[in-house]
Amino acid sequence: MTFRSDFLFTSQPSGIVAGGPVNRIRFRRIAVGLLLLFLAAFPGELGELTRNLAIDAYLQVSVFVAATLFAIYGSEKLFRFDLGRFMRNATKFEVPIAALLGALPGCGGAVAVVAAYTAGNVRFGSLVAALTATMGDAAFVLIAVRPDAAAIVLPLSLGVGIVTGFVINALFDRRSTKAASQKFQAAERIGGPRARDMAFLAVAAPGLLFGILQLLQVEIAGPLAALPTVIGLAGVAMAVAAWAASPIDAMTNKDDPPSTRTCEETSFITIWVICAFLAYDYSVEFLGLDFEAAFGLIAPFVPLVAVLAGFIPGCGPQILVTALYISGTIPFAAIIGNAISNDGDALFPAIALNPRAAISATLVSAIPALIVAYGFFFLAPGFMN
Repeated sequence: MTFRSDFLFTSQPSGIVAGGPVNRIRFRRIAVGLLLLFLAAFPGELGELTRNLAIDAYLQVSVFVAATLFAIYGSEKLFRFDLGRFMRNATKFEVPIAALLGALPGCGGAVAVVAAYTAGNVRFGSLVAALTATMGDAAFVLIAVRPDAAAIVLPLSLGVGIVTGFVINALFDRRSTKAASQKFQAAERIGGPRARDMAFLAVAAPGLLFGILQLLQVEIAGPLAALPTVIGLAGVAMAVAAWAASPIDAMTNKDDPPSTRTCEETSFITIWVICAFLAYDYSVEFLGLDFEAAFGLIAPFVPLVAVLAGFIPGCGPQILVTALYISGTIPFAAIIGNAISNDGDALFPAIALNPRAAISATLVSAIPALIVAYGFFFLAPGFMN
């Protein structure tokens, strides 16, 4: 096994010309990374708040994301099989299987169903089931910080996805006939494992231990008291550097090693979580905004806004919605509506593979999302708040 020694900067992946999209993305990412560094190093309350929030984001969310992704991708490598062919042969169970894949934290399972639909291996209802059941990367945040809420949201989204998928297949029993390979190119393979991947996991391992101790409210005293802060800052710095130098947008190639995929995707999620934490706390501390009072004034429309936010492609907006729920700003009705309506990063390849099906599936998922969200809003307004 050989390690690539590059840590911060990587060469251009094959097929991408210098000055192309990857370079522009990297330039913006480096600018964001430098801004975060500047804010963290700023003296006084601003710097202290930024450092504390970044450490919390890493120890409360990122380390659990890394552990989950490494377990999932490691299992995929160990038990590799042809998912598309398996789903095509499992006709009676394709909807539950698609929903289960969608319900997996992250977007990999939903993306796999999108590709299976475009290749003609599953029906439209299965696509809807996966996109309805998925919560994307926001699921990692909810699991790490509010596991009690996640224990309700994820199974409920799964159940809604299965029911919706069966209904859609009963009404529209059709498959796509377009080959996925003709319309969509997977992320460039990075290769590896690289030195940065192993270093990232080496920091994440003790970070996971400290994260668990925080959840158990175990206080670390004596000479080791500063270790969580040191590990947290090191983990954040490595995540920012890995994200800024990443040759991909968000999703990794399934052929990359589990360590590489974990480093890349955890770093992507870490940045969004830090930005969501900072956006909320900065607004409260320095702008004096009272989100709870503001949302209280438009309370009947909050679930609707959360459902509409789910239409936005990508996981960033959904992570922000989850952060608002965790902070107590929006009710459970809003987070469950967003969880059902949002498609996470899976919407990007869905649009590339089959835009008509992607838009149709997204709009269809809004119906059960609104029904469930307003059901909780009116019938159980204080549930899980």
